[in-house]
Amino acid sequence: MATYSIVACDLAAEQWGVAVQSKFLAVGSVVPWAEPYVGAIATQAYANPRYGPDGLELLRQGVPAHEVVRRLTDADEGADQRQLGIVDGSGRAASYTGAACQPWAGGRRGDSYAAQGNILVSEATVDTLAETFAAATGALADRLLAALGAAQAAGGDSRGQQSAALLVVERDAGYAGMSDTLVDLRADDHERPIEELRRLYALHEALFGMTPRSDMLEVDDELRAELRERLGRLGYTRLADWAGVENLEGRIESEDLIDPVVLEHLRRTS
Repeated sequence: MATYSIVACDLAAEQWGVAVQSKFLAVGSVVPWAEPYVGAIATQAYANPRYGPDGLELLRQGVPAHEVVRRLTDADEGADQRQLGIVDGSGRAASYTGAACQPWAGGRRGDSYAAQGNILVSEATVDTLAETFAAATGALADRLLAALGAAQAAGGDSRGQQSAALLVVERDAGYAGMSDTLVDLRADDHERPIEELRRLYALHEALFGMTPRSDMLEVDDELRAELRERLGRLGYTRLADWAGVENLEGRIESEDLIDPVVLEHLRRTS
């Protein structure tokens, strides 16, 4: 599996995540693993999928990232063909590249991240992956996507592109506050998978993101009349009913305040 990936965490935001791209179908089904307060793992090259669940179990026990790498690879007869990146619950990072991985192959690690890749155009891909993430600001998902895109521009997988994935976890921050999966998006087979992943992430943020209450718009008489007219054209009398059909129900707070994202979508579709 010719792949490059980055595992990382934002300890202040209490988020852990993985971003990956490969000339491989549905790379997101194999490489990324993560659990809040436990860590994140990328298993690749001639990937051993057991590194994901087994590695997370070791991390739950408090085993640090570098020791998890050692235990997993010591117990694996095929370790020379494996590549592995881990960041643990405390932000300690480790990256492993087996001696039999095809060139260019290698990894970099820094504060709260590990970047790695194999069968790459050159080491510039991993260097750029690491440097872009370290310099980026904003939410963890945005930083991971920025690093993934910059790494592709620096060369990427020497065989080309096919799939990409983004996984970010945070305790109780997923759908309806009842899931730890904040973002889990995949472009499984696409000519420009990172571009498609960015599109999916923008859609995800529109549907499931949160607008601060201070940025909500007050529904005055003029805006209320506009809402009534636009909803009427679409066959609705209540904003909440229309929002539910559009998967925007999580952005509805009250009849007196409206999320700008909801208003923009209503104006665009009516």
